Amino acid sequence: MSSSQWTSKSIETSSQAAEQIATWLDQSDAVLIGAGAGLSAACGPEFAYTGERFEGLYGDFVQRYGFHDEYSGGFYPYGTQEEFWAWWSRVIWHERYAGPVGNAYLDLRRIVDGRDYFVLTTNVDHQFQRAGFDKKRLFYTQGDYGLFQCSVPCHRRTYDNYDAVRQMVDAQQDLLIPTELVPHCPVCGEPMTMNLRVDGRFVEDEGWHSAARRYDAFVRKHAHDKVLYLEIGVGANTPGIIKYPFWQQVAENRNARYVQLNLGDTIAPARIAERSALYDGDAAEVISKLA
Repeated sequence: MSSSQWTSKSIETSSQAAEQIATWLDQSDAVLIGAGAGLSAACGPEFAYTGERFEGLYGDFVQRYGFHDEYSGGFYPYGTQEEFWAWWSRVIWHERYAGPVGNAYLDLRRIVDGRDYFVLTTNVDHQFQRAGFDKKRLFYTQGDYGLFQCSVPCHRRTYDNYDAVRQMVDAQQDLLIPTELVPHCPVCGEPMTMNLRVDGRFVEDEGWHSAARRYDAFVRKHAHDKVLYLEIGVGANTPGIIKYPFWQQVAENRNARYVQLNLGDTIAPARIAERSALYDGDAAEVISKLA
């Protein structure tokens, strides 16, 4: 596409971005939040997937296996299930259960309090629910660190994993968990795995489909209303989940407005430019000013 088909003009300051969003919020009938990994990253170094925090939590894995970020650790070809679950149990524990709740999530909850809202997110850390968002207004499209599924999978069900993960974390030694703690599918006996969309084996259980139906109903209900589409921390890895649908829905609804908060890569179609506000910078700073 030619450059004339796009707009990348960014609001200059966080205060100006917050002022624009506040105005549009007051004029809106509903708010649809689309959140990616950049939202958690904007919450500060205690949420970083690399660097000092990563070294502090996973330094022993770094020394043995040589990777330096969670993404690489997640795809490392561990030789045994005992190694695999030593890594994943520790990641799940810190990212899903034991870690702090980001201030940006708490601020967002205060912002939408009393409003008709819905959240569509590719994040799997469950920060929204931990921050107090109504679980009936959340759709985690890519899975949840708090769920196991069959690795085959032989059936379409997921399982809460808090107790199993805690036992693995408490019992692991020398980057191994005891063999008896390796989780197995209660139906076929094969190893369990995380409910994360990394390949075609991802299980979309009834909870996933119920959330998808609620999201679809929200979009259809407000198809012609004054809706603020608030996209935060969404990069280019999976644009078909949040970014492209948001652009399409805003283009089809002349009453809708679109906000994009991201550190880099702020862009939108020119056809919705007059109803868009883009901010290339710290999303958490803008959100804190709104709260």
